Amino acid sequence: MKSYNHIIFDLDGTISDPGLGITNSIMYALKKFGMESERDNLYKFIGPPLRETFRNHFGFSRENAELAVKYYREYFSKKGIYENVLYPDMKELLQKLHSAGKRLYIATSKPLEYTLIILEHFEIRSNFTFISGSNMDGSMSEKSELIGRIAPIIGIEFFDKTIMVGDRVYDIEGAKHHKIDSAAVLYGYGDFLELKEAEPVYLIKSIEELSSFLLG
Repeated sequence: MKSYNHIIFDLDGTISDPGLGITNSIMYALKKFGMESERDNLYKFIGPPLRETFRNHFGFSRENAELAVKYYREYFSKKGIYENVLYPDMKELLQKLHSAGKRLYIATSKPLEYTLIILEHFEIRSNFTFISGSNMDGSMSEKSELIGRIAPIIGIEFFDKTIMVGDRVYDIEGAKHHKIDSAAVLYGYGDFLELKEAEPVYLIKSIEELSSFLLG
């Protein structure tokens, strides 16, 4: 396998498991519209932009999707943001990569404001060279745009030593847009078939395997 000096990470489902907080926040928002959903049906919405989820999967108009995001954030900003845990051994892996001289980045469709709070909460922010998150109004939420912010910092001449690590098809597609390699992790929220069909360069089964791959 190749050695990578620049590693771009997704956040949700890759570095941390936000399942409880995100699903609680979605259920809180849906309840405001008199709707209910089983938690197990909501995990697939971890990763895509929120407005897209409310419009495409729950049939909300643009106006109601904006309102749903507002309700979502009522819960998420106070409780849901902390109903989140780092994956086992992830903190140690990030520290080892940083100590080894790897340059680490984050590209997440989660708003930058929340992303920074989460990274500070887990005491891992200092490991990252640059953090690319979306805007609160929903703009800059496409993975290709988020990686695009990071690309000039890395430099196109180093793209052959750059990899995107994520758990959803959007991460793989964003990497392909910029012609950089990708690793799909199977311990997150992406479906195996979804990820396999996206054709990442690597499929990683566990954090242990990811650690061996990135540090090797």
